[in-house]
Amino acid sequence: MGRALIVLRNAQDRHRAHQWIDAAPNGTRVQYRGPKRTLPQNDRMWAMLTDVATQAEHCGRKYTTDQWKVLMLRACGREVQFIPALDGSTFIPWGQSSSELSVDEMTALIEFMFAWGAEHGVELNEPRAPAIGEAA
Repeated sequence: MGRALIVLRNAQDRHRAHQWIDAAPNGTRVQYRGPKRTLPQNDRMWAMLTDVATQAEHCGRKYTTDQWKVLMLRACGREVQFIPALDGSTFIPWGQSSSELSVDEMTALIEFMFAWGAEHGVELNEPRAPAIGEAA
């Protein structure tokens, strides 16, 4: 088995994980991660990033929500690098995904963003729920 992922939801999943561990050859790497961030956490983060992007500047310049996400993730200690584009014309952020953050990591990011927003005079609003018939 090259790679495998089990999300522990019940006793059957735990049993399967034990079987895999018992059968794994020496040198197999096992990684444990907390539960993935929730959709409400993700909604909260993007609402906050929208508020920051519309209200704040960094180094005298406005940035998009995606750019602010990279800045916030880096400020929270997440690995973010900028690698040159294939044509050499610009740099591209690498490592900025928030989809694999755990619930605890996303909580820390949101708490940091609240503190940063308060420190920089950004009014943070609650995420807006989609209207009836509107795509989520």
